[in-house]
Amino acid sequence: MSPRFLEALRRGVEALSLPVGEEAFGRLERFADRLLAWNAKVSLTSVTEPAEIAEKLFVDSLALLHVLGEGRTVLDIGSGAGLPGMALACARPDLEVTCCDSVGKKVAFVKAVSAELRLPVRGVVARAEGRPEREGLPRAEVVVSRALADPERWLPLGVHYLAPGGRLVAMLGREVDEVQLRQVAAGSGLVLERLDRFELPLSRSQRALAVFRREGDVPRGT
Repeated sequence: MSPRFLEALRRGVEALSLPVGEEAFGRLERFADRLLAWNAKVSLTSVTEPAEIAEKLFVDSLALLHVLGEGRTVLDIGSGAGLPGMALACARPDLEVTCCDSVGKKVAFVKAVSAELRLPVRGVVARAEGRPEREGLPRAEVVVSRALADPERWLPLGVHYLAPGGRLVAMLGREVDEVQLRQVAAGSGLVLERLDRFELPLSRSQRALAVFRREGDVPRGT
C-alpha cells in the first residue's frame, strides 16, 4: 500500500482523537491491500486512491469508535466491502461483528479478509427487511449502516435489529436537522441520544453520527 495511505490514515485518526492502537494500523493496511487486489477483479468500491481510501472509507468508519459505548456486538447492514464493520474490528478485535450484504461477492470478500486477519467478523448474505430471525441476522448492541444514509428509511428498518439497551447509529454526510431527526426517531419509537458532528481533515467533508436508542431502554453507557 502506498505511503499516502498510512499518512492519511494517521492524520485522520489523530485529528479525530480516535482510539486506534499501533497494531490496528497494520491490520487496516492489510485490509486496504486486499480491498484493492479484489477490486481489480470484483467491483467493491469506486474509491481507489490510497489517501481517499484511508479518509473516506476507513477514518469515516473508525469515527464510530467514539459512539460504541459498552457495546460488544455490532451489526453492519449493507456492509458492502466491510465498511464500517471490518474497519471497526481491525481497531477493536474484541468486537463481535456481523457484516450483512445482499451481494454475495462482497460478503465473500469480507469472509476472506476476516479469516486472513483472524478477526471475529461474520459475513451473511441477506437483504435486510426487518426480520432478523428469518434472515439469519442477530439483534446487536450497535446497529449501523453506511449504505442507508437517509434516516427516514434507516431508522424504521434498523430498529428491528436492536438488542435490549442497544444503539442504532445513522452515519450522515450532509447538513443535519436535529429537530427533524428527533421527529423521525419518534415515529419508530426511538429517541436521539447524541449527535456528533466532525470534519474529515483532508477533504474537509462534513460528517455526523446520530445515535438512537429505544424509548424507555436503559442506556448501556457511553
